[in-house]
Amino acid sequence: MMKGYIYLTISIVSELFATTMLKMSDGFTVPLPSTGVVAGYALSFYCLSLCLKTIPLSLAYAIWSGVGTAITALIGLALWGEAFSSFKVLGIILIIGGVILLNASTSKPLK
Repeated sequence: MMKGYIYLTISIVSELFATTMLKMSDGFTVPLPSTGVVAGYALSFYCLSLCLKTIPLSLAYAIWSGVGTAITALIGLALWGEAFSSFKVLGIILIIGGVILLNASTSKPLK
């Protein structure tokens, strides 16, 4: 199971890298960041597929997309000065709460 979370972590970091490069690629007009987009997403999806061998799909995808969304919002704030309102903070809190609930429900199947 631990190996699955290592793959999931690599997948998330790769996705964050690719998404950051996507902004920097300026519509795929800048070659180096454009290459980073393709490489980052390829590694991300490959590692995500490997983590699914041991982590349930609903949990893995919730963590992958939730953490990616939350950290991407912080990257946007830090690198590009994007607005960060109380609604964004609330949204991030709700995403984290959703991941926690999915994790809890994964270990307790419905009857």
